[in-house]
Amino acid sequence: MDKNKLSFQMNVEDFLPADESEKQSLVVMRESVGFWKDGMRRLKKNKIAMVSLIVVLVIFVLSFVIPTVYPYKYEQQIKTSVNLAPMQYSETELAQIEAGEKVFPHILGTDNLGRDYAVRVMMGSRVSLLVGLVASAIILLIGSLYGSISGFFGGWVDMVMMRIVDIIYTVPDVLIIILLAAVLNYPLKDLSQKPGFEWIGVIGVNLISIFLVFALLYWVGMARIVRSQIMILKEQEYVTAARALGASSGRIIRKHLLTNCIGTLIVTTTLQIPSSIFTESFLSFLGLGVNAPMPSLGSLASAAINGLQSYPHRLFAPAIMISVIILSFNLLGDGLRDAFDPKMKN
Repeated sequence: MDKNKLSFQMNVEDFLPADESEKQSLVVMRESVGFWKDGMRRLKKNKIAMVSLIVVLVIFVLSFVIPTVYPYKYEQQIKTSVNLAPMQYSETELAQIEAGEKVFPHILGTDNLGRDYAVRVMMGSRVSLLVGLVASAIILLIGSLYGSISGFFGGWVDMVMMRIVDIIYTVPDVLIIILLAAVLNYPLKDLSQKPGFEWIGVIGVNLISIFLVFALLYWVGMARIVRSQIMILKEQEYVTAARALGASSGRIIRKHLLTNCIGTLIVTTTLQIPSSIFTESFLSFLGLGVNAPMPSLGSLASAAINGLQSYPHRLFAPAIMISVIILSFNLLGDGLRDAFDPKMKN
């Protein structure tokens, strides 16, 4: 129908029902997905991150499952099987095999006390992983709480709290661990003799000192990251609406702010785990880690230094395990950051 272009009369054809081709052009190309579903979809596309996740799961199986069914214990000493090479049997074990008995091989040999080295490496990995996970949980709890309070209230509260963070950055952590181990040595030993506190003797004073140092010093990086996120999020409209509805500051921080930066917290915590493992391994290498006979990857590497030329595999095994654990967690953390960071979306 022709219509005068200068006329104000409406065109009737504009109100005709849409045909099938026009309807198809308005179909949504992709279904709506939430934050977690979209993040997991992006993570699955990252092959390096998925391989790292599989490696981490394998390490957890080797550290927590295999030692429970392994025929040798980490503290078990076999006097006739001292300083064996990988997959080597002692004369006594060879005699047992000739007699028809089944003897499980020493996959990584034995140490100078006749203890199976493979199970000690697996138990050392368990200790290092537990230290990394517990330390990261402590850092997450303290750092997120401290940083959220500082960023939410701002002003002089933020200034005072951040100056405290700057002071903590200057404290030498190794010196504090040595001082804490010396100060807490006798009180904790006396406490470990009382019923219900036997676990203190199993963990060791040095390891408790390491946990205390993580709680006192290592949360400052997490606090700064959370503070920067909170200072951005607190200006959003939903925070203003929560204040207008009478929500308390604690509820706003807990229910609205921290929940909206959960992706950042997960990524930061994942990247903190290898840092904690490396710190524990380094301190155990210096003799400030777990008590004997409980092994740690750092203590195993330290003990292997003296026999490096004769038994190099004793150093290579824990060193390779430390490297694989740290590399896997770092690559997994990078993949989580790429998957859950909105700025990284295509």
